[in-house]
This record gives sequence, C-alpha cells and structure tokens, in this order.
Amino acid sequence: MTGIYLFDLAARHARYLAVRQAAIAGNVANANTQGYRARDVAPFAQVLARTGLDLAVTASAHVETAGTGIPVRPVPAREGWDVLETASAVSLEQEMLKASDVSRDHALNVGVVKSFHHMLMSAVRSGG
Repeated sequence: MTGIYLFDLAARHARYLAVRQAAIAGNVANANTQGYRARDVAPFAQVLARTGLDLAVTASAHVETAGTGIPVRPVPAREGWDVLETASAVSLEQEMLKASDVSRDHALNVGVVKSFHHMLMSAVRSGG
C-alpha cells in the first residue's frame, strides 16, 4: 500500500486552479476580440485521473480520483449559457461564475492544507 500525499495533491490542485484562473482571465480579456473562442481547462477529476492514483472507495458517496496534466480545451458553443450578441463567444457572466468557483475551491484547498499542517505539527509536538 502506498501513502496518500495530501500536500502533493493540494499542490497539484493549486496549480490546476492557477491554470484555470489564467484561462478565465484570458477569456475576459478577449471578450471583445472578434473570432475569439472561450477556453476552459478539463475538470480536475479528469486531470487527477491521469496521475494513476488509486484510492479505495468504501462507500458509494466517496470520490474516485486519479490524474495530473492540465489540458486547455475550447468550450463547445452549446456548453453553458447562450452567448450575448458580441463579436466573440465569451459570456462574461459565465466567466465570472467560473472565477468565483476557482476562488471557492482555492479557499477550500488552503483550509484543508492548514488543517492538515496543524494536525501534523500537533502530532510532532506531542511526540507521536
């Protein structure tokens, strides 16, 4: 059995969130660029699936994971909301919702890492 490296997983998730935020920022910056197509990254579950990590699922509500690499893909025209009548295929409302998702996920990631770090430091201080 191999160990689960929470800090490594959190670091991969943080890198994923940084790439996703950059893609969202690029979409917003190019919202008025004629012919520009909105971009997004693959969901983190797909990214994690490529890492080859196998976690045991003991209940149907548990998440199955694996993956790393963060491919950027164009957003299909029918995915998401209708596009406003502009020269581009970027919905600013949808991009802002994605940005808030990234912010929420980042806050959760930081909270988990802080809690795990605190738990490790408590174990080290108590000697075991």
